[in-house]
Amino acid sequence: MSDLPSQLERFAPITLAEMDGVKLQDRMDTKYVFGEALLTAVLEDMLPHYRLLEVDGVRGSHYRSLYFDTPGLRDYHDHHNGRTLRRKIRFREYVGSGLCYLEVKRKTGAGRTDKHRLKVAGIPEALAGEQAAFVATASRSTEPLVPVMWNRFIRLTFVHRERAERLTLDLGLRFSLFHEPAREAALGGIVVAELKQGRADRGSHFAQAMRARGIRPAGMSKYCIGLLHLLPSLKYNRFKEVLRHLERVRPAA
Repeated sequence: MSDLPSQLERFAPITLAEMDGVKLQDRMDTKYVFGEALLTAVLEDMLPHYRLLEVDGVRGSHYRSLYFDTPGLRDYHDHHNGRTLRRKIRFREYVGSGLCYLEVKRKTGAGRTDKHRLKVAGIPEALAGEQAAFVATASRSTEPLVPVMWNRFIRLTFVHRERAERLTLDLGLRFSLFHEPAREAALGGIVVAELKQGRADRGSHFAQAMRARGIRPAGMSKYCIGLLHLLPSLKYNRFKEVLRHLERVRPAA
């Protein structure tokens, strides 16, 4: 991974303003999880086809997220129980950029993700006023919500040169409980990739690079897996395959 910065410099850049045309707030998401040892070769395959987000001359952004859930962790359990219609609620800060958003992501059926977001001044410790109203409207629920878990990682954001397609690669995932910040967990040695398309298209060059290496789509919720690493007593039967997959790919990183 020591040569990653020089490899990233070879990608043509794209600015935040240029990315506005590829927001894909209503989209098809496909996730892949693979070991960092493969990242150099995968990036080489991507080089002719993708541009890389650059902000103030920097490629690769530090993200900080705070997830909210009900006191009984309804959103966690909805995901675990395989509910088709489910949600995630979080604040996300683009560290160092001054940008921060309140986001509500909803799975709406047929594999689609509907994302709503509201620009905010910073990450609060409670939802109130305009923010609470925004969440209630976007999530279609007025249940009380509390802060649960922090998530920090580095994200590389790519945009296809020709297709309506975005791709994010997340590295160095770290988690901590909101009310017990000393309780931390790290998920190093892996890359979490998320391919975002207006419609599912197997012609994606990134999807082709994954297939060439025998890497199949694999769902992985950062919120759910992070919470499991911090609270191992939670019910996790439906996440066993995800956890086994993580153990398989991490030693090769």
